Amino acid sequence: MTVPAGEETLASLGESAVLRRIFPRLPDAALALIGPGDDAAVLAAPDARYVVTTDTMVHGPDFRLAWSTAHDLGWKAAASNLADVAAMGAVPTALLVAVVAPEGTAVTFLEELADGLRDACTALAPGCGVAGGDLSVSDRMVIAVTAFGDLEGRAPVLRSGARPGDVVAVSGDLGLAAEGLELLFAHGVDAVGAPSAARAAELRESHPAALMAQLSPRPPLADGVAAALAGATAMLDVSDGLAIDARRIADASGVALDLDSDAVGSPRALTGGEDHALLAAFPAGVAMPGGFRAIGIVRTGEGLLVDGRPYDHRGGWDPYADWDGAAG
Repeated sequence: MTVPAGEETLASLGESAVLRRIFPRLPDAALALIGPGDDAAVLAAPDARYVVTTDTMVHGPDFRLAWSTAHDLGWKAAASNLADVAAMGAVPTALLVAVVAPEGTAVTFLEELADGLRDACTALAPGCGVAGGDLSVSDRMVIAVTAFGDLEGRAPVLRSGARPGDVVAVSGDLGLAAEGLELLFAHGVDAVGAPSAARAAELRESHPAALMAQLSPRPPLADGVAAALAGATAMLDVSDGLAIDARRIADASGVALDLDSDAVGSPRALTGGEDHALLAAFPAGVAMPGGFRAIGIVRTGEGLLVDGRPYDHRGGWDPYADWDGAAG
């Protein structure tokens, strides 16, 4: 990451001064009784229970600084965690954010990342904010987020409740984020094959939907609560690819999920990762809530079927299988 001469960096300011620059940019969490500034936050839990999840984004396997802006990274870090909360049928309430960055990182980069966190919370989950976190230093940038959610008295929607005869449905785009990633790897590099910010900017202009889906996703968070209220029997966030995540519901529920290839769409929709759509099962006859659309049926048996036949292709994203170690 190149920093212009004379610009303040994390090393030149130090942690306390950097935090003073960042805190005013972060969104307040409506249920934070004590927010950033003490050793720990204090959060209200109106339901007496809370949903909690965590996710890590590492430079290299999860993002490339040449392709993502700081605002993109803040937005995506928030959105990917908020989607996991929504997939439980809960309302997101607060985030804890830890950022590990090289000491030469410009302070303005972290300010813009904070803006991305704020804008994602405002757009996707009003009332959710950042209640605290941590800063540290390393040669590789890492962004770790822990998200909390309120079930509002409802039972959580688990992966394990799908029953034969249920309708399989999805809310959100499938395969668009994978298309964006394919475009970046195919065309977002310079003459020597290195990731290029200029080429990524050109792709944002020529393929805005695919690039947005990959770099700053907009998961349908409100449909998580809508699904729970409609009686969803199982649900999860499609983060690793429809094929992988549908198998997870099938395995957890002890059933088979049979997807209709025409309803799913292109093969990329089955095997692409980072959609952050919501995949759910609903009892037969239930009106699909929100943006959900039927794409299959739950059957007796096991595993994933497509058009009634076993689907054995791996597809999707597995960090241990797919990561080659090149930071890019």
